[in-house]
Order: sequence, then structure tokens, then C-alpha cells
Amino acid sequence: MNALNSEAFTLFGQHILWSDMVGNLFGLAALALGWRRSIWTWPVQFLAGLILFGAFFGHLTGSAGKQAVVMLVALYGWWQWRRGTGRTEDGHIAVRFATWRERGAMAAAAAAGTIAVALLFKAYPTLSWDPWPDAYIFVGTIVAMYAQARGMVEFWFAWLLVDLVGVPLNFANGYAFSGFVYVIYGALVLWGMRDWWLRSRKDARPVLEGAPA
Repeated sequence: MNALNSEAFTLFGQHILWSDMVGNLFGLAALALGWRRSIWTWPVQFLAGLILFGAFFGHLTGSAGKQAVVMLVALYGWWQWRRGTGRTEDGHIAVRFATWRERGAMAAAAAAGTIAVALLFKAYPTLSWDPWPDAYIFVGTIVAMYAQARGMVEFWFAWLLVDLVGVPLNFANGYAFSGFVYVIYGALVLWGMRDWWLRSRKDARPVLEGAPA
């Protein structure tokens, strides 16, 4: 992992690490695969989390912990999409808008989780340089991935809200490549949001496994 944590190149005065670059490129690929509703989005997200865990471990413990949770949620997403009962005629996971109850539950979980994690980061300053925005991104990422695992269009809205904080935070902490990737994330999120929004109308009546099409 020492080789991955070495400097790849310098861009606009920012030192780009191999681990930062490779991990975020995998993360970008995972988001693109998620837009295509490919189950391979989950192993790619797991690999991205593993690489970024190595990048952060030892000096940004909070960010490393975030990646560990990301890997666990990626395993959940893989399991959920493998066993998913709602599928379209092309065999991909069906997408839908969340119910108001689900939206309320996710919003409440995001708010409570952000406060709890931020207080943890403040109690242990070595876990994070910026407790509140880091906690917001941490919890927002988990909520977004959960919504993705459940095939909810709100997955894209959650990612967009994460991007709004992730871009400046990564640049401020010296992870320039992560910041640039988050900018690309934003464009891909808008594209994916439109695609899932339109598909949610087509997938309103998914084909159930074992049922005739």
C-alpha cells in the first residue's frame, strides 16, 4: 500500500496520490455502473472503498472508517440486488421513487446520524479535520448507497447533496483529485437522475421473479 500512497503527479499545486486517484476513478466507474443498473457497481464500489481506506488509514482515521462502512454497505447492495424481487423485463433492477414514509425515515436517519458522527469526531479530534462536513458526507454517502440498494431514484438526490459539500472539503484537505472527481460526480449524478426518473415510470410494474412477463 506504500506504493499507492506515493505521489503520482502535481496538479495546480496539489499533490495527487496514486491511492486517491485510483480509488476515486473506481468510485466514478461504480457510479456509472449504478446509472446503468449493473450489479457490478457494488464490487467496484467495494474495491474503491478498499483502496481509499488504504489512502486515509493512519492520518485521517475518520475518513478511513467511512470507507470501511462504505465497503459493508456495498456488500449489502450486492446482496440486495442479487436477491431483488423487483426486476424489469431486461433483467435489471427496477427503479422507483421512495414513498413519503421512506423519505422521512432516510431524512431523519441522515440528520440524526450526522449529529451523532459529528459529535464523535469532535470528541476525538484525530478522527477528522472538519467534523461537521465530514460527518455530513459520511452519513450522506451511506444514505445514498442504501437508497441505491433499494432501487430508489432519491439515491441521485442524496449524492447531489453530498457533492455540494464534498468538493470544497476535499480541496481544503489536500485531496485535489477527489475534489475533481466529485465535480464529475455532479455531472454524472444529474445524468443518472434523469435516466432513473424516466425509468421509474416504465418500471412502475416490475416483473416479479418466477412470474410470467
